Amino acid sequence: MRDVTFAEDASRVRTGNAPRAMATFRNLAIGLIRQVGWTSIAAADHYRSRTDHALQLLDLET
Repeated sequence: MRDVTFAEDASRVRTGNAPRAMATFRNLAIGLIRQVGWTSIAAADHYRSRTDHALQLLDLET
């Protein structure tokens, strides 16, 4: 799922701890999306362009 939705295999992050950190951030995003009730991670793609909605998920509204 991470590869299809987040294009993980195409990532150019390959050295040090960065790949593991990015996987953690992707897992966090998937968990948050599921927590608010989305069943399709790809359908929740609008969070990329609606950062205000993403910040609401984290209770960090600006």
